[in-house]
Amino acid sequence: MTNTLKIEETLRDKIISQPEAILDDPDLMNALIAANERAMGGNIVDLRGIAMERLEARLDRLEDTHRSVIAAAYENLAGTNQVHRAILRMLDPLEFEAFLTDLDGEVAEILRVDCVRLVLETEQNDQDAALRKLGDVLSVADPGFVDAYLTYGRNIPARQVTLRQVDAGSDSIYGEKASFMRSEACLKLDFGEGRLPGMLVMASEDPHHFSPQQGTDLLTFFSGVFERAMRRWLS
Repeated sequence: MTNTLKIEETLRDKIISQPEAILDDPDLMNALIAANERAMGGNIVDLRGIAMERLEARLDRLEDTHRSVIAAAYENLAGTNQVHRAILRMLDPLEFEAFLTDLDGEVAEILRVDCVRLVLETEQNDQDAALRKLGDVLSVADPGFVDAYLTYGRNIPARQVTLRQVDAGSDSIYGEKASFMRSEACLKLDFGEGRLPGMLVMASEDPHHFSPQQGTDLLTFFSGVFERAMRRWLS
C-alpha cells in the first residue's frame, strides 16, 4: 500500500493562489527538483534536470562576474574623484611654502596616504636656510638620485610611476617616518628642458596600499598636473 503525504488545505490554497512565491524561491525550487528525482528512481537520467543545474551554475558565475565588474567600476570612480579633489586642493595655495605644506597635509589626507615627500635633484646645499624653512616635505638630492632610487641602482629605464612594497622607507626621504612605511608610489617628475628631474613620493603604512599589480593611469594624470604646477613655481 502506497502512503500519500497530504498537504494542509490552507497551505495548499495559499500555494495555488500565489505560485510565484515558490518559483521565486531558489531553495524551494531545488527541494522540489530533488524530490522529483527521488520519485523517478536512480535508474532514470533526468536530462532536463542536468541542463537546469548547468544553467544555474552558469548564472551564478555570470552574477559573480557582474558584481565584480560593478565593484571595480565604483572603485575606479571613487579613485578618480579622490584624485580630482586632491588636485583641486593642491592648486589652491598662492605661495610655495603653503603648497608644500598642503602636500603632506590635506592632499595626503584626501589621497589616504601616510606620507608625501617631494625630492628635487639639485646642486644646492640642503642646509640652506631657505630649504630648512620648507620643512620635512622637501628633500634635495644629488643629480642621478631619482633614477637610482626608482630602479634600485639597476641599469634599466625608470618608469614614470613606480608602485611597490618596501620593508622600510628611505631615511633620506621620509626621515623619522621611514621605519613605518611599507608601500610607496614614486612619481618621476619632468620639470622641462634644462632642469634636473624630481620625484613625488606617496607612502603608506599599509603594505597593500600600493603594489605593482595596480593600475597607474590616475597617478600618471596626477603626476602630469603636479609637474605643471611645479614648473610655475620654479619659473
